[in-house]
Amino acid sequence: MITRLKGCPVNRALPAVRLRVPTDEDAVTWHRVFAHPDVMEFHGGRPAELSVYEELTARQRRHDAELGFCLWSILDENGQVIGFTGAQPWEREWGPTGEIEIGWRLAREHWGKGYVTAAALQTLDRVRAAGLTDVVALVKAGNSRSIAVTRRLGMRLAETLTTPVSKVEAHVYRLDL
Repeated sequence: MITRLKGCPVNRALPAVRLRVPTDEDAVTWHRVFAHPDVMEFHGGRPAELSVYEELTARQRRHDAELGFCLWSILDENGQVIGFTGAQPWEREWGPTGEIEIGWRLAREHWGKGYVTAAALQTLDRVRAAGLTDVVALVKAGNSRSIAVTRRLGMRLAETLTTPVSKVEAHVYRLDL
């Protein structure tokens, strides 16, 4: 299946992707595929421990059961886990507190091929079906690839803030569903 993105400056075919609730095994895969320094550039700069991904996948299974959405594993055309996308409550005391944030992270070798955009479009369909009326995305100002995805999704810049720990500028993008 090929999806074409409407309204995108580049009208290209998007790859077929499938989303699924992350499994215990996906924690190991996420740990491996996100260990690349380029992937972690805007996520603390260094790879996280396996235990971080074990806790994250367990939390996402709870979110899916309780909320009807989570950060899902992205599977490529061959059924291989190549990253995640989805939505979850923003639970920090700074930023878009109380909002539902959409987000994504992808293995380095799959960048630039449309996987995140295809998966994020599916995320929007799923969160609409779960009854959400809007979502936000928090993206560090220098992350031009993720900013481009927010634009492809039709999100608008709603706020600029400084992150409390790293003290970098970040943008909050909003999309009314």
